[in-house]
Amino acid sequence: MTYFLEYTIPAASDDAEFEFPHDEINTGTTIPLSETDAEMVHTSELPARTGIVGATVPEAKLEAEQLITHSRASEAALYFDPSNSLREGVGTLVATFVEGRGWQDA
Repeated sequence: MTYFLEYTIPAASDDAEFEFPHDEINTGTTIPLSETDAEMVHTSELPARTGIVGATVPEAKLEAEQLITHSRASEAALYFDPSNSLREGVGTLVATFVEGRGWQDA
């Protein structure tokens, strides 16, 4: 079964930001920031959608919780998505996670 975890990664501190070049012509290309004249995008958080391995919902929750607790994220949503899409919100919402409260089934 294929599960995906969606979460938001906040910057390291309140006044910190992620900085990355935005180049519509060469999408997917990674280069050092000092070597580009592309427009710079600044953001205080980054959205993420990550594949989670698990044959059952409890296995997927356990794997997802390990990922969340080792990141700066404090909330997440677990989706079942047999289409293996990396697009946000695709699939069936299985459960949500909030740090300190744990999992809530959808």
